[in-house]
Amino acid sequence: MQTVDGMNYAPKGKPNPTVKKGEFIFAVIALDHGHIYGMCNGLTEAGGELKYVYDKDPLKVEKFCETFPGVKVAQSEQEIFDDLEVKLVASAAITSERCALGIRTMDAGKDYFTDKAPFTSLDQLQMAKDKVKETGKKYMVYYSERLHVESAVFAGQLIKDGAIGKVLQVMGIGPHRLNASSRPNWFFNKEQYGGILCDIGSHQIEQYLYYADVHDATVVRSQIANYNHLDYPELDDFGDAMLVGDNGSTNYFRVDWFTPDALKTWGDGRTIILGTDGYIELRKYINIGTNDGADQVFLVNNKIEKQYDVSGKVGYPFFGELILDCINRTENAMTQDHAFKAAELCIIAQMQSVKIK
Repeated sequence: MQTVDGMNYAPKGKPNPTVKKGEFIFAVIALDHGHIYGMCNGLTEAGGELKYVYDKDPLKVEKFCETFPGVKVAQSEQEIFDDLEVKLVASAAITSERCALGIRTMDAGKDYFTDKAPFTSLDQLQMAKDKVKETGKKYMVYYSERLHVESAVFAGQLIKDGAIGKVLQVMGIGPHRLNASSRPNWFFNKEQYGGILCDIGSHQIEQYLYYADVHDATVVRSQIANYNHLDYPELDDFGDAMLVGDNGSTNYFRVDWFTPDALKTWGDGRTIILGTDGYIELRKYINIGTNDGADQVFLVNNKIEKQYDVSGKVGYPFFGELILDCINRTENAMTQDHAFKAAELCIIAQMQSVKIK
């Protein structure tokens, strides 16, 4: 698995099918971000069958087919849309183009699963909401820093089990390595990528909503800066924000593009969750200065003080739940309201942000 930069981070888990072979067929359209590999890993491990791939760039398609041999190369989006076997389209398009593709997918009678961030504007969000209501189809989002990280999954289980009582605050840091030379041009165009709080900030806001059981929140303060990448004037290389939830809980997060070269992974992502009866800390991708490896969970409550190494032990249940949700029209993997609320708040945080440099 690629760990040098987050754009090509594609976790692999153990096969855990929730459906029989051939019961759930999906396709891929648009390979603009490497997260599509993680999305497809998760779906195929959960029993999904990948039938088609389509992208305008033949080199991207060739590389994808090397990773997923046997996939059929479609000649157009329409070829995929016309195939009644295909139940879901997964995509990692340029961020500003994700909504339009989702609209076309739902109009074709298929569910849609997009990389984060799902939108770059509130107008796009409203169009997607209207189309979901019209078609009854799903517009699901790959918030990978919770859904595809075992320590993050385990933390959710601990909270549901009451390990730290009621959640009061979630603090998150999401540093990333830039690797500017390997990034496509659109990544540095704010109209296309949406800004740092809209982009990687979406992970942080989604986690807050989930862990603190928040259904709506107010962005109290948000800030952005370009401290050290003046060759890319539209890049935000730093951002942070504070939110207050409808249940009185709070959230602070920081995201940035300052991972130093010596770090063994693309970012030292951490989350600290404070509850009435204890707290949890996640060291998701590395526990620096140790040989512990990724997915370290620290729990302190009124009964125990413990470190859990959950790498390879928890799995990624979201993908199987999503497949079953598509088949049964349920909302066990993630509610549509939750997916859209996280997207809305990250856009608002970006829109309201004060540029400090």
